[in-house]
Amino acid sequence: MNADLIIIGAGPAGLTAAQYGARANLKVLVVEQLAPGGQAALIDALENYPGNVELKDDKGNLIAKPRTGYELMQDMHGQAKAFGASFVSETVSELRKEDGIFSAVLADGKTLKAGAVILATGASHRKLGVPDEDTFSGRGVSYCATCDGSFFKGKKIFVVGGGDAACDGAQYLSRLSQQVILVHRRDRFRAQPAVADRVMNNPNIEVRFNTTIKEIRGGQKVNSVVLQRIGEPDETQCEENADAVFIFVGMVPRSALVSQGGLQVELDSDGYVVTNQKMVSSIPGLFVAGDVRSGSFRQVIVAAGEGAVAAHSSAEYLGAEYIGM
Repeated sequence: MNADLIIIGAGPAGLTAAQYGARANLKVLVVEQLAPGGQAALIDALENYPGNVELKDDKGNLIAKPRTGYELMQDMHGQAKAFGASFVSETVSELRKEDGIFSAVLADGKTLKAGAVILATGASHRKLGVPDEDTFSGRGVSYCATCDGSFFKGKKIFVVGGGDAACDGAQYLSRLSQQVILVHRRDRFRAQPAVADRVMNNPNIEVRFNTTIKEIRGGQKVNSVVLQRIGEPDETQCEENADAVFIFVGMVPRSALVSQGGLQVELDSDGYVVTNQKMVSSIPGLFVAGDVRSGSFRQVIVAAGEGAVAAHSSAEYLGAEYIGM
C-alpha cells in the first residue's frame, strides 16, 4: 500500500485530519486537486475562528489582528507536513474498495492504495448564474453572512434566497445593518415557519417576494443590482443601489466520487454523505468530514473538529484491522 490513510481534500477538515492522523503514527497521504486550504483560503479576514481576533492593549494599540484564511490554511498545511503527512497535487477520478483495500485512481492514471480513506472534498456554493456574479465575488458578492457580514455594517445589503440559510443569513445581517433587503423568486418562503416569521417581523429586513436579481453591477466593487418582478405583465426590470449581495440558493456537495461508481455510499436527500458522530460512513473504512458530510455546520472550526474526529476513528479502524479484529 502507498499509505495507511488517504485523505481526499485539503481544506480545514482534510488538513486537520492529516495532522491528527500523522500524530497517531499513521502513514498519511493527502490528495488535493488545487492548493491546500480549500474555500477557507479565500476568506479575507477570519474573524470568528477562536483566538484569531483583533486585540488592543489598554492604550488602544493593536497587538493582534485577524489573519486571512490563506494564512491560517498555510499554517495548518505546514503543521500537517511537520508531523509527517505527505501531499499529492492531483485529482482523484475514481475510488474503489476491493478485499478491504481502497484504491484511489488519479487523473494521471496512477493508483494509490490505503487501508482507510477520509473524504473531505467539501461543497460548493450554488450560484445565481447572473452577469458579473463571479467578477464581484469577494468585492461585495458573498455566500457567507458570518464570514463577510461585518464588512458591510450600516450598508445596503441584498440577500437572495428563500430557505433557512437565506432567512438565517438575513437575520444575522440585520444586526449589522438596518437596510437588509431579502428577495425571493417565489411568493412564500421555503424556510421553516418559525424562521420565516422572525424575518417577516424584523423591522431591519424588507422582504420582496416574486423578485429576482438579473444582474450585479459595479466598478471596483458592487454598486447596484438589476431587479425583476416576476409575474407582472412586462416583468419590468429596475436598477437599485447596493453595497453587497449575499447569495443563499443552496450548496452542491462534492460527493460524486463516492456516489457514482462501485462504492454507492449512503447519501441524504441533498446529496451529502451520511455518517454517524464518529464520521463513519456506510462503507467500512471510509470516513467523512467537513462540508460534504450530512448535517455539518459549515464553519472552519467545525470542519477542523470533524477532521480530528475522522482521523481518530480512522486510527481506531486501522488498529483493529491490522490486528485482525
